[in-house]
Formats: sequence, C-alpha cells, structure tokens
Amino acid sequence: MGMNTNITIVGGGLNGCALALACAQVGLQVILVDQSQMNTQKAANFDGRAYALALTTVRMLRALDLWDSVSQNAQPILDIKVSDGRAGDGASPYFLHFDHRELDEGPMGHLLEDRYLRNVLMDQISAHKNITYLPETKVIDQTLHGGAISVGLHDGRQIETQLLIGSDGRRSGVATRAGIKRTGWDYDQASLVCAIEHELPHNGVAHQFFTPAGPLAILPLTGNRSSIVWTEQKKRAGEISKMSETEYLDCLHPVFGDFLGELKLAGDRFMYPLGLSLAQQFVAPRLALVGDAAHGIHPLAGQGLNLGLRDVAALTETLADAMRRGEDIGALNVLQRYQSWRRFDAAGMAVATDSINRIFSNDNSILRTIRDLGLGAVNAMPNTRRGFMRHAAGLSGTLPKLMQGRQI
Repeated sequence: MGMNTNITIVGGGLNGCALALACAQVGLQVILVDQSQMNTQKAANFDGRAYALALTTVRMLRALDLWDSVSQNAQPILDIKVSDGRAGDGASPYFLHFDHRELDEGPMGHLLEDRYLRNVLMDQISAHKNITYLPETKVIDQTLHGGAISVGLHDGRQIETQLLIGSDGRRSGVATRAGIKRTGWDYDQASLVCAIEHELPHNGVAHQFFTPAGPLAILPLTGNRSSIVWTEQKKRAGEISKMSETEYLDCLHPVFGDFLGELKLAGDRFMYPLGLSLAQQFVAPRLALVGDAAHGIHPLAGQGLNLGLRDVAALTETLADAMRRGEDIGALNVLQRYQSWRRFDAAGMAVATDSINRIFSNDNSILRTIRDLGLGAVNAMPNTRRGFMRHAAGLSGTLPKLMQGRQI
C-alpha cells in the first residue's frame, strides 16, 4: 500500500513532533514515523527528565499554541550562578551571576518536565488533520527518484514524499542511508541525570558548578525539586549509576553541597555517554536533518533541545516561504537556505561547549586561576554579561519567526 505526502519525518521525539506540528500548521501534509509506541511517549509518571527552555523556545511554544497547556507546570529561571570548585572546597569566590532583571524580556527561560511537553505535543499531533502518525514503525530504506523520495517501511508499506526529514538522533539512519558523514569525538565523560527533592527552596536559581571531572548543573523545577545533570568521568559514572539510592546520594553530596538542605531522589536515574557529533551536511537532495541528527553537542549549557527547536523553526519557515512562492520544497537550493541559516549557529555552539568543557573539566592550577579570573572579569562587565545572557536566552543571531513568538 502506498502513501503520498509533502513531508515525511523520521523520529517521534520532541523535535520531530514539534516539526510535524509546525509544518502541519502552515498547511503541509506530514507523515511522522516513530519507532516507539505511543503509550511510551505519553507515559504520565515523572521519570526525572526535564528541559531548560530558553526564552525564545518558550515564545515558539506560545506561537504553536502549546505554552498555555504546560505553563502552570513550568518553573521560571530567575538567576543563573556559574562557579568553579572542587568537592569539599566549596565554590570559587569568582563566580558569574546572571539576573533576569538585567534582561528586558523577562525570565531567561523555564524548566519543564519531559512528561508535560511530550503529552501536549502527542495530543496535538493525534488531533491534527494534516498529520498521519505511525508509531512502532521502522524505516528500512529510502530511494531518491526525480521529484520524490520513496521511503520503505518494515511492514512493506511505501511512502512517496517530496521531502524526507531525519529527526532520528546522533546515529541517524536517514543521514547514513543518504551517505552523510559525521565529524566528532567521544568525551571520556558521561552525564548522570536525575531529579532531587530538597529541604530548602531554590528561589528559581539555576547553578552551573564546574568540577575537575565535569560540570554539575542544578536546575530548578516546580516546588522544592531540582533537575540534576552531573557529569563525571565515564568509568566513574558507570559505577555511580549502578549504586543504591543511598550510595548515589553519598557520592552526589560532596559535589552538590548542603545549600539546599537534605536531599532525596525523585523519579528515575539516567546515564548518557557524552560526545560531539556534527553532520558534515544538514541537507541533501530532498532530505534535511534536524536536532541531534544534525548536531549532538556537550549538554553542559543545556542547549540541545533549544538548538533542535531552532532548527525546527528555521526549516519550517524556509519551507513555508518556498511553498508560498510556488517553489518545490524538496529542491536542494531551497534546503540549502535552511542549512546556511542553521549550520554556523550549530557548529559555533558545538565548538563553544567543547572548549568550555576542556578548559573547565580539569584540575590544572594555571587553568584554574585563568578561568576564575575570567569568570570574575565577565561578571564585572555588565555589557559582556548581558551578551552572555542574551545568548543563553536564545536572543542572539537571526531568529526565526517562531522564536520571536510570531506566526509563520
């Protein structure tokens, strides 16, 4: 049985779902192919995962009519404190402090749990007349022929599509089958991700604490809870992830400190090996990549989802403009506009996070002094600090309309 559509998206994670919805809202017919079961994507229990949504991402969710459904469960980030230290020593006195009152636009971002964002996206996708959602479905081949790509599914069905989009992660099958190569390397690090309940209120403050093994991010959730992204050497992270809850907290405590009082775990624990993975091209004839399929970066700035959604916003706008001009949305010259818009930002973020990680994740006393003085110097220069804040909030660069909160 054959299906015809304008766009086929492979990968039903947050980027794939947001792209399906954004494209459907501008009038394109979309098929979303996802390996997962729908009930896995819609699981309602809190599993510990949460995202730091930049201010511009919040605007985009508002423009897609998603924000009102999740805003009551989102925690505004009012301050960000960045400091350097070693377990047991406490923070370095030279820390960088970002206060949301220095930005005219309001909070720099919000923390939102995965379950709330995923559920509202799945509800909208299921209800939209322009979207056909195929859960528990694998793509096994793709063939370019003239004005379309044929996409073969594991159950024998075929899709004829003007444009194929890979939103299928760092090991993107869409990219591999198209012969797109990747540049990158593994770090000898892994991130331990969990949520904790703490005795004292966080007051909306996010902390980024650099230790020799890697950064620890403490991100405020609603109530007296925070999301933790704790980076350790890979071998050590593997050992910690297998520990009991008590032993796990015993290891976390010296890194975390006691400024929020007693700690206990909430939800599941995850471990993600870290690496940098950049596709050498984001586009090919009738094919485009978004999110981790295009660029997987170090999570220290919490920018992975924000970068992916920026891809979604830029690609949707490029396709909508082309469609309205009567152009073929799958034509390479159209897709190259998206690539030139997004590639520099993605590569720049990859280099920046890689460099910061290398400078901070060590215990070299000379580097330690330089970075402490550097943090102190940036903190003392309001314009430089505001520049960093605008970047963290997603306000720098040429913003797609959705990221300005405007309809396409």
